[in-house]
Amino acid sequence: MHSLQVPLPERSYPIYIGSGLLSQHELLTRHIGGRQVALVTNESIGKLPYLAQLEQSLQGFELTRIILPDGEAYKNWQTLQRIFDELLKARHERSTTLIALGGGVVGDMTGFAAACYQRGAQFIQVPTTLLAQVDSSVGGKTGINHPLGKNMIGAFYQPQAVIIDTGTLQTLPERELSAGLAEVIKYGLIADADFLAFLESHMDALLARDEQALAQAISRSCAIKAQIVAQDERESGIRAILNLGHTFGHAIETHQGYGTWLHGEAVAAGTMMALQMSHELDWIDQAARNRAAGLLLRAKLPIAPPADMTEGDFMRHMAVDKKVQNGRLRLVLLKKPGKAVISADFPATALEATLAFDYQSLQAQL
Repeated sequence: MHSLQVPLPERSYPIYIGSGLLSQHELLTRHIGGRQVALVTNESIGKLPYLAQLEQSLQGFELTRIILPDGEAYKNWQTLQRIFDELLKARHERSTTLIALGGGVVGDMTGFAAACYQRGAQFIQVPTTLLAQVDSSVGGKTGINHPLGKNMIGAFYQPQAVIIDTGTLQTLPERELSAGLAEVIKYGLIADADFLAFLESHMDALLARDEQALAQAISRSCAIKAQIVAQDERESGIRAILNLGHTFGHAIETHQGYGTWLHGEAVAAGTMMALQMSHELDWIDQAARNRAAGLLLRAKLPIAPPADMTEGDFMRHMAVDKKVQNGRLRLVLLKKPGKAVISADFPATALEATLAFDYQSLQAQL
């Protein structure tokens, strides 16, 4: 097992990374303060052995199992209300601990429920997808979607701990593994050119679910995110660079309908659009753009947005993005591989050219 710390002034917490962690009773229970535990998961995870393993590790606690429907389409008020219903029916007190067992949807909703329940209960993240392990489980962003915008309703609320059992990735569908790699690649692009080179040399091993390669990629991704979150917990500045590709990607998810494109797929296409805009601004050259595009394609990810989305569709959805400030759209772009910037100071022609670019032709060339 490897561990690292998210070093926050008031609420630091550990991230544990290793295989077989779901069965380690003491690792889990050291972060539970009261006698009550609510274990929140979804219908798909409920059919796998991980729920039973975790329940075995929680023997001795008053345990409530909460099973949610699976999918981004259910990341809404109605599903969130089901968590509150079960907590109240079982008379959970403020000292209860909520445990999120699942992907990003489960983690985001469980964290938001914990932030709200009796004005704040403890919770633990136990992410089972690669995307959740490297991104959504770390940093304290919680929330739900709104029909007009993704993740527009939520709270910053940090977990007690993040427990990453890499063994759960062995049953992850291939499409979701690739979706997680979109966020892993993002870390190399925004903050670590050496990590980007590691991903290029180990992509085949990652797709083959080599445990050592996965553990290294997860650990480095979490370390980069922890370092950035420690500087800017509530995203008032540098933390926004973690959203490379997300403004374009969230527009795709909202327009297509939540769950039609996986989050990581939309982020991959959005990242390609951010790279193209960085190229339009002469910040990165064609070789750097194509290098990143090639890596996304090797990870079995899309680099072209949906063919049915117009420039107007993108502009309408991006106007609701959380990074809009004083009416101005801010984008995360690259100055070079390994260095990202947040910019609202770009000519409209660069954005127009980015939205009009023929990504399908580029994909065919690579």
